[in-house]
Amino acid sequence: MTENDAAMTRMMDAMTVAPSGNIDADFAAMMIPYHQGAIAMAEAELRYGHNELLRRIAQEIVVEQQQEIAAMRLGLNQALPASMPSPTRPGAMVMSPSAMPMKVTITP
Repeated sequence: MTENDAAMTRMMDAMTVAPSGNIDADFAAMMIPYHQGAIAMAEAELRYGHNELLRRIAQEIVVEQQQEIAAMRLGLNQALPASMPSPTRPGAMVMSPSAMPMKVTITP
């Protein structure tokens, strides 16, 4: 729960965006942290969860949300971040996107 609470706090803080006048950029600036929050919560399930069905759903969330983030960045002609594997078992030592700051700078 500690990791989920931290993910929610980072997500909500990062979703607070000053309007830029570009609805597309503002949409992506708010939605990317939202998707990153979902990834962070799913990664916690992958690290600590025991229910195989929920772990499978969590893995799908990671993949789908990463694809959504990539699509939004491409839609705004932004470079994609480096691809990183997600931890799928307790003790996995991987730097994940959820460990990175969620604040997104969108250039219209």
